[in-house]
Amino acid sequence: MPSGQDNPRSDADFAHNPFTALSSEGLPPGPDQPTGLPTKKKSRGRVDIIRQKAGRGGKTVTVATNFVGIGLPEKEMLAKKMQKTCGVGGTVKEGRIEIQGDKRTEVAQILTEAGFRPVFAGG
Repeated sequence: MPSGQDNPRSDADFAHNPFTALSSEGLPPGPDQPTGLPTKKKSRGRVDIIRQKAGRGGKTVTVATNFVGIGLPEKEMLAKKMQKTCGVGGTVKEGRIEIQGDKRTEVAQILTEAGFRPVFAGG
């Protein structure tokens, strides 16, 4: 709209509010808080859980891999929690969490609690 023309509408046209005459008398009170509907946790992504033996001298290792969107500090925190829960050693190497022994179910439970979607992959 060119700046030289006046707007045919005035501010007075928008000053009238049709809801000003309404009152809330006689209405039931609204809920204070949302009713106890279960809130679904947003999944933080799929994480593959693999059992490996190859190249480890016959020892079994549980590997959690394909983490998306988390940094090294959080992976180390998850690894420490897994080690403590499983009662075994473990490490974080190349973005993967390695836990000694076949501890896939325990690792899956910890990852689920952390909001991930664990998937058993491979053998």
